[in-house]
Amino acid sequence: MTRTVFEKSDVIPLITEVFRELGYEGASLSKITARTRLSKGSLYYFFPGGKDEMAAEILAHIDQWFIRNIFEPLEKNEPRAAIDHMWQEVDTYFQSGQRICLIGAFALDETRDRFAAVIQQYFIRWIEALSAALVQTGISKETADQISEETIASIQGALILSRALHDESYFERALANLSQRVSSYVSKSNSGH
Repeated sequence: MTRTVFEKSDVIPLITEVFRELGYEGASLSKITARTRLSKGSLYYFFPGGKDEMAAEILAHIDQWFIRNIFEPLEKNEPRAAIDHMWQEVDTYFQSGQRICLIGAFALDETRDRFAAVIQQYFIRWIEALSAALVQTGISKETADQISEETIASIQGALILSRALHDESYFERALANLSQRVSSYVSKSNSGH
């Protein structure tokens, strides 16, 4: 039986999970309809551009969530509180490492070329937002950039390992270790003033 859906905003989370489970190439229209219980007619009504449009809207939806919950707080709020908030939001969003980073996954296969600008901007904005917050705590720009790049790379790596090992405690430990490492840099920069 098909599902009745009234808004595109109701459809995007359903399709997102299919792309998370199967990847871009594996998410055929028939698999999307089977897993979401949405008719092909509903899918084409909301996404006349087909699978490419679905993926583009999903990436935009994810990007908006990160802008609202991670990037803007890092850019606008008190830096230490924003960094602490980032750890909580990352853990919640990625369900303690059991939910893949779809943007990261798209960066790993030929899908990357289709959505290169969105993928690049997502990672650049996260790195720059974290780096800017670290600079506000008194860390030099060069060091802040390095910490930020290593932090985002470590989060992505921890997601992969947590999923591969089917062990959410790995992601939780990795986040805790990253949080402590970043806090120690912030503490050192503050003690130098």
